[in-house]
Amino acid sequence: MREWSARARAPETRAATPAGTTLIRGARLLDPGSGLDETADVLVDAGRIAAIGAALDAPPQAQTLDARGCWLMPGLVDLCARLREPGATHKASFASEIPAAFAGGITQVLLPPDTQPVLDTPAMLIRVQRLARQAGALDVRLLGALTRELRGEALAELSALKAAGAVGASNAWSPIDDSRIARRALEYAKGLGLTVHVYAQDHGLAGSGCAHEGPVATRLGLAAVPAAAEVAALRFWISLVEDTGACVHFCRLSTARGAELIDAALSRDLPVSADVAAHQLHLCDTDVDGFNAQCHVQPPLRTDADRIALREAVRSGVIAAVCSDHQPHEADAKVNPFPLTEPGISALETLLPLTLALVHDGLLSPLQAAERLCHGPARIAGLEGGHIGIGAPADLAVVEPDTVWTLRAAQLLSAGRNTPFDGRRLRGRVRATFRGGLRVHGGAS
Repeated sequence: MREWSARARAPETRAATPAGTTLIRGARLLDPGSGLDETADVLVDAGRIAAIGAALDAPPQAQTLDARGCWLMPGLVDLCARLREPGATHKASFASEIPAAFAGGITQVLLPPDTQPVLDTPAMLIRVQRLARQAGALDVRLLGALTRELRGEALAELSALKAAGAVGASNAWSPIDDSRIARRALEYAKGLGLTVHVYAQDHGLAGSGCAHEGPVATRLGLAAVPAAAEVAALRFWISLVEDTGACVHFCRLSTARGAELIDAALSRDLPVSADVAAHQLHLCDTDVDGFNAQCHVQPPLRTDADRIALREAVRSGVIAAVCSDHQPHEADAKVNPFPLTEPGISALETLLPLTLALVHDGLLSPLQAAERLCHGPARIAGLEGGHIGIGAPADLAVVEPDTVWTLRAAQLLSAGRNTPFDGRRLRGRVRATFRGGLRVHGGAS
């Protein structure tokens, strides 16, 4: 394994090679869309994939990237990343987070609607889309608010939000206490062909909890969130799916019982899907011990048995996508007493290596990892990306799967340095990222 220096290569992420023709030679091509897993050359031209094959000839003026020993995957599609703009630019911004996304091989992200102001009007969606385009080449997609100002009292204008570019609707972590409004929202969304993204948590059961209900929370004297908070919410929303036939995506599962409920719903051919945040596959409630605020997340870290069950659900495909749940914070957000700290992890740059750890542990094949990071989330969001094929957009990640490196929080490109993985040795790193044929991360080779 080759040791990688984060400090030595970080500046390369800020330069972009002009779009043109690039021949990527000798990579292990992983296309989850077709199931292709073989060594091949890939020719990128005019922003799209022009040819795939063995020993392709390089056209005149083409740049060549020697990718022997690397994997070539579709650009990662992240189903949840809060880039903090608008409304919280003291934490991060599009300008700071887009290079971090590209360094992690991510080419498409979904933003939840809980910005400030909330994404509940076409004007707000158009404004945020414009800000994102001005900041860089990252493909930023938006979820519109399910209810006005996320208050759960009246439906947002979902038809107008879809027309303005929303790829789905969500109430983020804000509750909808009136079950009639929840049902009406699914009926309305089904008629529009919109997927509703649901954060499954019964807010009455969760209360002001900040840690999993169990021995660790009891010993530390922390208000707890029982697993039943997730389970009860899942049962409620699944019953509405049965009633309305609406497509619902369940965000950030955290419990073994939750994964079982999704499995049961899928076995009945209900139009549901689910994802999990990468950190939930590697951490559990014991990591909170000592009031470790870097492990303050929502939903909270559950038991080790839950973690193992979530990993198995990712392996089986019950959980179809792994996301970053990226939430960058300023340093002060994590220095108060644990219940007063802000939940979340800066996670764009750890999404890929944490998922590759499942490959190195023998849980996933490389192609399955690409499915959970690329094709699965693209399919859930209804996006074109997530696969490699002739004519497809040249959104690509060249990955060095065996490169060993140590994460240093201070060297993250994200403006947020809040990560519980500081100092951890990871295996697998992005060598180059292409977005629409443009090399947006990684220098010339």
